[in-house]
Amino acid sequence: MVPDGKVNPIDTDYQVGQDNIVVTVGPFGLDIHNRVFAISGLAIIAFVLLTLVFQAQASTVFSGMRDWLTGNLGWFFISAANVFVLLCLGLIVSPLGKVRLGGTDATPDFSYPAWFSMLFAAGMGIGLMFFSVSEPLSHFSSAITGTTVVDGVRIDSAPLGGAADDALAAERLGMAATIYHWGLHPWAIYAVLALGLALFSFNKGLPLTIRSVFYPLLGERVWGWPGHIIDILAVLATLFGLATSLGLGASQASAGLNYLFGWPEGITTQILLVVGITMIALVSVLAGLDAGVKRLSELNMAMAALLLLFVIIVGPTLAILTGFFDNLGAYFQYLPALANPIGREDGPFIQDWTAFYWAWWISWSPFVGMFIARVSRGRTVREFLVSVLLIPSLACVLWMTVFGGTAISQIVQDNYMAAAEAVLPLQLFIMLDALPLAGITSFLAIILVVVFFVTSSDSGSLVIDTIAAGGKVNAPTPQRVFWCTFEGLVAIALILGGGLVALQAMAVSTGLPFTLVLLASCVAVVKGLMSEPRSYSQA
Repeated sequence: MVPDGKVNPIDTDYQVGQDNIVVTVGPFGLDIHNRVFAISGLAIIAFVLLTLVFQAQASTVFSGMRDWLTGNLGWFFISAANVFVLLCLGLIVSPLGKVRLGGTDATPDFSYPAWFSMLFAAGMGIGLMFFSVSEPLSHFSSAITGTTVVDGVRIDSAPLGGAADDALAAERLGMAATIYHWGLHPWAIYAVLALGLALFSFNKGLPLTIRSVFYPLLGERVWGWPGHIIDILAVLATLFGLATSLGLGASQASAGLNYLFGWPEGITTQILLVVGITMIALVSVLAGLDAGVKRLSELNMAMAALLLLFVIIVGPTLAILTGFFDNLGAYFQYLPALANPIGREDGPFIQDWTAFYWAWWISWSPFVGMFIARVSRGRTVREFLVSVLLIPSLACVLWMTVFGGTAISQIVQDNYMAAAEAVLPLQLFIMLDALPLAGITSFLAIILVVVFFVTSSDSGSLVIDTIAAGGKVNAPTPQRVFWCTFEGLVAIALILGGGLVALQAMAVSTGLPFTLVLLASCVAVVKGLMSEPRSYSQA
């Protein structure tokens, strides 16, 4: 049975044994895949308790864990991300690109404009608000000086090592490095898992959960402990990836409120923000998907578009419009060097930026991948991959060009250095302060961070619950309440256990094992596509 209840008669052999997934109706009306839910839930509860009890020790552990993983395994994360991009490009040009998700007679559930809008929405999150100014500025500054340290946050190497010859070269390299982290590679990570979920759900009739992708490799064992472990890793990776985003959002909202209204800034304010916004997310959960997260997402997109358009109009408009194409050119110019995992001289850059990003994106892949899969029935594989790689990537390039390019222009053209000298969470607000209506736009930016926070928490709890319930998309509301609550608790625990370093550490440590899962899924996806009847690839 596919997620919308339609019987899929294709490849019924794939459905043999899936009833072995044990779904239990327990206390409080919970409907759970008991092993995955129980182990994941207990692991999260234990993590929160231990981190809160041993805060001082946790900070040291998180710092050491992050430094070791990113310092020693940066090459692995870069290589894995390259594999995902190459696989997507290979499928686009291969005959397998003609396979239609849902079967030859399937028709798209959404029009192109609606589908593109949802792909664009999937690429917008707290990360874009946090890094839209701070990352381009950091790379620009370090490309000029060779080293930058902002309030104790290590940004101690230029991309590709060394220093740029002039401001223009530094801007091109800084924007290229930024787009590298927000362009094809992260979206290829999402696309691989999204394609697998859509294929094995819509074409093979399997549950919409991560284990289903591995049926070609594991066979009936996918319904036993090997499948349990895959889904548990997916739950943990997604939850810690979301908690990282929530922690970043809390730090940025706290900095913005302090800057605008003089509110006390620090851990206490961040925790209060996490608690308050998690409560709002719980209200959204209780309101349901259509009344809650859908309306908030529409509001969020409208406000984001409004802020983007405002900066384009009142900012350096010509520089932004020409910069979009210049930045794309710089991205493709530097892409081979940035994606090279061997013999690099910019180890600190890889450690502080690229390795963290790739692990973070990988930890988000079950969340974003499942969302993309659910809205992509009826598309061919080629159509799916071209759209998922290009549409969100271009949207991210535009966003970074507008906000990051404006901040760099303020330095180069106006000698306005305040944003570059501020702490990372505050740099967006400092950039907006140099534009008209700064108080209004900065407050709008805080609202955007909050709503991104709410929609991410709400949507994330839905995805985690779907995985923990064995692929059931309409599990009882109390379960989503449980996961939504613990996303907030994990974010609080990480803030208390080391702040930004702890957030990065858990994103990397949970992203590492799931990287292995995604690499194996590449093989499974190809085998699944090759098993499609010949008539399926004549669309």
